[in-house]
Amino acid sequence: MSKRVVIISTSIREGSNSLVLAKQVEKGAQSSGHSVELISLKDKNIQYCRGCLACQKIKKCVISDDALEITSKIKEADVIVWATPVYYYEMSGQMKTLIDRANSLYATGHRFSEVYVVTTSTESGDRVIKGVLSGVQGWIDCFSNVRLCGYVNGGGVDKPGAVNERKDLLEQAYNLGKNI
Repeated sequence: MSKRVVIISTSIREGSNSLVLAKQVEKGAQSSGHSVELISLKDKNIQYCRGCLACQKIKKCVISDDALEITSKIKEADVIVWATPVYYYEMSGQMKTLIDRANSLYATGHRFSEVYVVTTSTESGDRVIKGVLSGVQGWIDCFSNVRLCGYVNGGGVDKPGAVNERKDLLEQAYNLGKNI
């Protein structure tokens, strides 16, 4: 069964390793016949949530920026894939800001039921991505019938483009997409 997949690459760095892995997920998901849209936050205007909660009444955010369109795409997707570099054992600030701005989804409903995470980091090991997974799980827990279905821990990549030399990570990301 074909699914609508939205992949959000949250790095704003040129030559981002997490974007490289996001593109591998995209290829894998497309190879399985899914409809896939890859959104990069690079060059997007996404302001901070103001905490006004107006979105709960009017069913959309009052801030007019790129988050409105992205949140709309999240709402209509069957599957969300977050791709983020790990900074200080946590998701990127851009990712957290977009998650906060997706607050309007509580009032409008959502279609997605599956969430995946792809990370890249200099350091390796499960400890490195624990904060990212905890943050994403906290977001997931706010929705009904949504679950974290898998992740790729792309540790050990220390400079832009380094992930291209890691065939194991490229394959894991491709397979994650293929198995959605």
